[in-house]
Amino acid sequence: MFGSQVIPPNKSPHLRKSDGEQGNTEMEGLLHSTEPSDLKIPSLPISTAAIMPSPILLWRFKVLLFFLWGVFCCKIGWDSVMRMSVNLRDLFLYEAFLYYNPLLLVTMMVWLWGVNLWVFAQSTISYAKIFDLDQNHLTHREIWKVATWMTIIVPISMTAYLYLYSHGEVSLAASQPVFLYCAVALILIFPFDIFYLSSRYYLLRTLWRIVFPLQAITFSDFFLADILTSMSKVLSDLERSVCRMVHRQVATIAWFEADSVCGSHSIGIPIILVLPYIFRLFQCVRQYKDTKEKTALFNALKYSTAVPVIFLSALKYHVLPDRWTDFYRPLWLLSAVLNSLYSFYWDVTRDWDLSCFTRIFKFNKPSLCSYLLHGRKWVRILQHST
Repeated sequence: MFGSQVIPPNKSPHLRKSDGEQGNTEMEGLLHSTEPSDLKIPSLPISTAAIMPSPILLWRFKVLLFFLWGVFCCKIGWDSVMRMSVNLRDLFLYEAFLYYNPLLLVTMMVWLWGVNLWVFAQSTISYAKIFDLDQNHLTHREIWKVATWMTIIVPISMTAYLYLYSHGEVSLAASQPVFLYCAVALILIFPFDIFYLSSRYYLLRTLWRIVFPLQAITFSDFFLADILTSMSKVLSDLERSVCRMVHRQVATIAWFEADSVCGSHSIGIPIILVLPYIFRLFQCVRQYKDTKEKTALFNALKYSTAVPVIFLSALKYHVLPDRWTDFYRPLWLLSAVLNSLYSFYWDVTRDWDLSCFTRIFKFNKPSLCSYLLHGRKWVRILQHST
């Protein structure tokens, strides 16, 4: 039993593969040099892969750290708010919400965009070709990695803002949102090949084409412009936050004065609100110039109906109350109803193409639209079209 030669199995994890025949010769020499009287094999170096923890264990550890971090931030934030007086608490929370709400909503949008890419990847839809992306586009895992860092950094800045203000460090508290916004801007324009340089510059180029639609409109151009129209309120809050930072009104209650430079009556708010709709209107006009399709003009008309709603809403703060009630308020209601009905009609019949269901049940004939009722067949149509 002990006198026979001991040979480890070929698939032993303790054996390290080497290049060439030299490695094999050395291993054979090491095995044959073992004395018969030895009761154990000489210890061999263990490979790095054998001592590394499993990916599932690493993932659970990261989730645990993320949970502990969230509890820690919530505990510090709650204690900081409770230190404030009751009269100041509501005003200060609204101001903190104003500074960090835009970035928190953008973070949520990035998470959901990663979910969309994950669904596309599971359905084997060539979304890169649809969105005119290059070969180095970000995958859903990389998008989630960016969203994770945003989820960590933004609440940390907000927690520090609450903690410093509640402990009397007003100047340091005021610097927290300023540092955060400056860091986000610097990361976007950072010229070195880190932090996904090609994707960052692709985003900036797309934004430039949206602001100045001097070339043919691509799918990514009007897709991102549509996202901006949905985030017009976020952009207006962003404008108010940046305005307060420029005029050094952070960590003050100057925002409570509606007629102040950055107050609720500022003319900058309706301008920022209307810009995404103006961009889409110009894109539709440019699309009509290139394709001569009248549908693009009707789409431009839809975005133009949002302009009077926004400016009439802002006009309420700049006219006398009687003048607003007697003349401008009926115009505002009429424009709001017109915009809502037109947008609803366009979304149902054009963007969503739900009129297919009407044709199906009316004529009781199979059509291409009937594939909408069957998810797998609709995915196959998308795959075939791409």
